[in-house]
Amino acid sequence: MQVILLERVEKLGRIGDVVEVKPGYARNFLLPRGKALRATEANRQRFEAERERIEVENARRREAAEAEGAALDGASVVLIRQASNVGALYGSVSARDIAEALAAEGHRVARSAVVLDRPIKTLGIHEVRVSLHAEVSVVVKVNVARSPTEADLQAKGIDVMAAEAEEQRAADAAAAEAMQGMFEEGAAARDAEGGGPVDETTGA
Repeated sequence: MQVILLERVEKLGRIGDVVEVKPGYARNFLLPRGKALRATEANRQRFEAERERIEVENARRREAAEAEGAALDGASVVLIRQASNVGALYGSVSARDIAEALAAEGHRVARSAVVLDRPIKTLGIHEVRVSLHAEVSVVVKVNVARSPTEADLQAKGIDVMAAEAEEQRAADAAAAEAMQGMFEEGAAARDAEGGGPVDETTGA
């Protein structure tokens, strides 16, 4: 299907471009959101008649988005979630979750503006792009942790999962050393009681 773009659309074109798109993409996204018109002769004439107004309106929206982006760029939000001991979330963080977290911090962002290729499913700090306008996007940080304390550690650059793994390795090594010590003490006690090591071939 051919459409006339009413604003710049990433990977498609600029205002006034006539582009070929899949019918479903046009019907479900471009047309209902006012981003394009069907490329009929009547719509071509209508666009040319209103082109100046459309371009001025787009410039106004871009300026507003740039002002909003200046305040939002680099913002960070914390989302507390349950996760396994290897950092996999029981569930996931969606665009809606991020938009709501930003709103709680005073940034009004539409869910559709949060660009996620796939839901977030692991602990850690994730950089997420927010598209405020076809020509304006910023990056926010989403700190996903199991507790506020863990979120603070991650914000300081500490890899919580790596630190836990190191602690577990140290604990395992200490336990193994303790077991070895107990074994050696037991062997020494048996030697003392029996007057020496047992000869496995004779039992004496």
